[in-house]
Amino acid sequence: MFTGIIEATGKIATVQPLEGEGLRVMVVSEHLDLRDVAIGDSIAVNGGCMTVIAKTEHSFKYDISAESLRCTVGLEDPGREVNLEKALRLGDRLGGHLVSGHVDGLGEVLKFVEVGESWQLVVQADKSLAKFIAIKGSVVINGVSLTTNQVKDVNDRCIFSVNLIPHTVAVTSLKHLKAGDKVNLEIDLIARYLERMLPEADPFEALKKRKG
Repeated sequence: MFTGIIEATGKIATVQPLEGEGLRVMVVSEHLDLRDVAIGDSIAVNGGCMTVIAKTEHSFKYDISAESLRCTVGLEDPGREVNLEKALRLGDRLGGHLVSGHVDGLGEVLKFVEVGESWQLVVQADKSLAKFIAIKGSVVINGVSLTTNQVKDVNDRCIFSVNLIPHTVAVTSLKHLKAGDKVNLEIDLIARYLERMLPEADPFEALKKRKG
């Protein structure tokens, strides 16, 4: 488990092909304290939960499968800055929200602009994620826990926006985003379980009824 509060950023240094379609990736970070990380522990890399298979004082390696490559973005690009968070320990402060590190889908950045003292990030997601994204709810973008302030269902897309304070922009890799970029999205953990327990509800059906 994670919180979506980024501890440090790092850069993807090397990428090596494995037998089959997977990759072995090394991330270098001068600021992530790896002293308490053991082989087999988990680190969230841009929102994806990765298992540490080797480490040095300032770097670690993980293997990423073909399936993970298919449903995520930015976990295997040499030179890319990535957001890093070590797994949550019992007793740690929960500053964001409960995050599993399992990417639910990809979003596309529509707009990332400075507005006053903060930044507005507008993202469109597939309609399959629409019912899990609510105003003032939680969403994870590239591993960062954020609060949605606008949500709109349009045709086959869900468009939502979040505000980023200058600190978040400064200490995460979100600062590099631009229109057209793909991002990793994870929906709220509680919303995922509620959907399983409650009768199916499609917000796009409700939208059609209002229009009809």
